[in-house]
Amino acid sequence: MRCARLVLIMSALLVLGIEPGATQSIPIPQILDRGMGEVFGRGDEKPGSYVSPSANELVPRAEEVGVPQLKALRSFDPIALPERPGALPGLSTEIDLPNLPAYAPQRKLDPQQFRPNAELRLEAKLTADGEPIPGGVLWRLFSAVPSLDGRPFLVATSEAPTPSFDVPAGGYIVHVAFGRSGVVKRIDFSGISSKEVVVIGAGGLKLDATIAPESVAANRSRLRFDIYTAEPQEGERELVASDVPPGQVVRLNAGTYHVVSTYGSVNARTQADIKVEAGKLTEATLQHRAAYLTMKLVRDHGGEAIADTAWTITSMSGDVLRESVGAFPSMVLAEGEYVISARNRQKVYQRTFDVKAGHDSDVEVLLSDLVDPGGEGVGSGD
Repeated sequence: MRCARLVLIMSALLVLGIEPGATQSIPIPQILDRGMGEVFGRGDEKPGSYVSPSANELVPRAEEVGVPQLKALRSFDPIALPERPGALPGLSTEIDLPNLPAYAPQRKLDPQQFRPNAELRLEAKLTADGEPIPGGVLWRLFSAVPSLDGRPFLVATSEAPTPSFDVPAGGYIVHVAFGRSGVVKRIDFSGISSKEVVVIGAGGLKLDATIAPESVAANRSRLRFDIYTAEPQEGERELVASDVPPGQVVRLNAGTYHVVSTYGSVNARTQADIKVEAGKLTEATLQHRAAYLTMKLVRDHGGEAIADTAWTITSMSGDVLRESVGAFPSMVLAEGEYVISARNRQKVYQRTFDVKAGHDSDVEVLLSDLVDPGGEGVGSGD
């Protein structure tokens, strides 16, 4: 039986293409698991896990990839210490040491000792002869050599008024932002500690508005400003700052800007070109010709407003300016003539009215202003 089993194993090895000399590194049970089923027609048996010789050959040796070899620790015989010179026989060989404290206080190290000698210090000013900006500055330092994708490589950022960057010698691009203002400057750093002053050339702009003709202060909760560049870019002005509230100081580069003031949310707008000077705060007040109005649908003049009314305000050219629902809709409209329509219970009431600048008032639509389906249907205002 043992001979028959040996013959069977040798036959299997020949069928699988494995020479007998190679079997020493391969466990015999694994060969049987992965090959004998196919040899004898039992294909339903799946091969087990194994590592083929060809796979082992593909694994690089440790010394070829720089991995240190694990070696057994070597043992060394103890080294005999020399005797202290001048020691007499029979005397103690211990070394006499002075009394030392249990611990010695650690010297506090100065962080500056560990900083490189070369520092690139930066400082920002609004004007060349002005004082350094005390705060609110954002610094971005880029390498003058772009990255592989062509974009500038960011080296460091800081929000300190006068930052110091420990960088090697070379070319750099510094971008400093101060509010909505900013400037870009190239710096060639020699590697010697030095200070570079960046002049932004910026100023401040503070906006407000009044209502004509009495120059009454406008309600600030309904007032907003948009700031654009003065010169159009490709037919359009570039937006610099939007939705700026009145009284807020906007930091801008020196130059001329186009300011649009919006009062309310319908059509009360005014605009002007304003010049900003470096190192100065420019205060500008724009003037609106508009009024704040409240709409009412009533039976008689001074009567109680009828609820559940839908409103539509249109210009005399037919453009729809505002739509709302309620008994007392309120809005700001620019000076001019308008058509107001009120719909209640499938009936439409309509009339024209005038808006006078600075005259806040109620606009009443009477039930007698009912639109005649077969007629003009638009009543005249007071």
